[in-house]
Amino acid sequence: MDESVINGANLFFPTQFGIQPAPGSGASRETWLIGLVNGAPSLCCAILGCWLTEPLNRWLGRRGTIFVAGLFSFATCIWQGVTNSWPHLLVARFFLGFGLGPKTTTVPIYSAECAPPLIRGALVMMFQTWTAFGIMFGYVMNFAFRNVPDPAGIRGLNWRLMLGSAGIPALIIVAQVYFCPESPRWYMMKGRYTKAFESLRLLRHTDVQAARDLYYIHVLLEEEKRLSKNTQNKFLELFTVPRNRRATLASSIIMFMQQFCGINAIAYYSSNIFVQSGFSQTAALLASFGFGAVNFVFAGPAIWTIDTFGRRNLLLVSFPLMAVMLLMTGFAFWIPESSPAHVGIIALGIYLFTAAYSPGEGPVPLTYAAEAFPLYVRDLGMSLATSVTYFFTFIIALTVPALLGAWTPQGVFAWFAAWNIFGFLAALLFVPETKALSLEELDQVFSVSTRNHATYQLKAAGHNFRRYVLRQKLGEMPPLYEHEGAIGEKMNVSGGAQAA
Repeated sequence: MDESVINGANLFFPTQFGIQPAPGSGASRETWLIGLVNGAPSLCCAILGCWLTEPLNRWLGRRGTIFVAGLFSFATCIWQGVTNSWPHLLVARFFLGFGLGPKTTTVPIYSAECAPPLIRGALVMMFQTWTAFGIMFGYVMNFAFRNVPDPAGIRGLNWRLMLGSAGIPALIIVAQVYFCPESPRWYMMKGRYTKAFESLRLLRHTDVQAARDLYYIHVLLEEEKRLSKNTQNKFLELFTVPRNRRATLASSIIMFMQQFCGINAIAYYSSNIFVQSGFSQTAALLASFGFGAVNFVFAGPAIWTIDTFGRRNLLLVSFPLMAVMLLMTGFAFWIPESSPAHVGIIALGIYLFTAAYSPGEGPVPLTYAAEAFPLYVRDLGMSLATSVTYFFTFIIALTVPALLGAWTPQGVFAWFAAWNIFGFLAALLFVPETKALSLEELDQVFSVSTRNHATYQLKAAGHNFRRYVLRQKLGEMPPLYEHEGAIGEKMNVSGGAQAA
């Protein structure tokens, strides 16, 4: 919600604080200052906030961390609304990252640890679904407060109410989180097996299922304890242990691409983009609400497809569609402004781009990162993954105003379209599928070497093109993973993907 309320506030606070860019000024000092203010929460999340997750989870548990993060988010959102200069607003927004970072990292972990494998993706992606709802609701607040008059002694009450309103949902979270059971895996890490079983009884249909999962988690924890006895530095093991390194690579790719696919350039600056395309301020806020509504509505299909069609397949479909829609949107800026098609095609392109993003690159990254890492480094792995996405969120928020000034919208949309092509290739080669597997069974997925996985997927892409596009009669390729009937690491992919 903060992303969208700052989007609307961008139309008002720069003028009040003396940092409104002059028309045609290009990448001026003012554009960089606006980007810095907008991206401050993400910068804090990347360098500090996300890294608080591990100690907070260790001391307070999953629920306690969410509770504290919610309180901090509420306080800093109210703080934003009472600032009196752009440096003051910058500091307030930076401190907001101390609430956003631990919350963003903990909630998907908590969901993944509580959910049964067959519906884990759908439940973990509830985070993204309600993120999309928050973005949409933020645009509602922008429109509702746009014309609020200033009472005596207060300037800019409209944008202050916009920013402050983002703190209200945090109170709802704070009020409800302790009605949820604590993560059974967290209880077991603390040796509190009775509490873990009580949680599992609430999270499973029968006591037998709860007992089964309790034993399953116990065995895994014992094995991880044995393997981690010689661990010197868990953070370094994210890169030195091959299984962890592959999870880190895959998670980092899709977290990076969640920002460089272009979605947050629109989430932060759609109102500015629409104004540049000829909309009035009111029309720009309404059009931005349309973007938020499409983002929320089209997140729905992923609830059913993420555990059936799969995380990886959603990415491979989403990236090319997003690239095409971004090019369409950028080219529409060359349509003469006198033509009704000018604003119509721009808005349509942004909406179609969002419809392609919401069921694919939208829900997959946090779902994927929450389940990819083994338990003993899960908090650190998730902290790294979310810090990657927040760092590049900051880069997007910082640079897009300057890019719009220097490159014009045509260049900006083409820039992000090119990154979507890169994202397709990276997902094809380096992101394994994780759907419908228990968190414990994912070890064998990440036991296949990066080289073997990339080689196999290139062969599979050529095989599927010949089979489904050229309509050649070809048989099925041998599977890659043990749970599919092959022998994973021993696949001789260079010899025609024959099992050794």
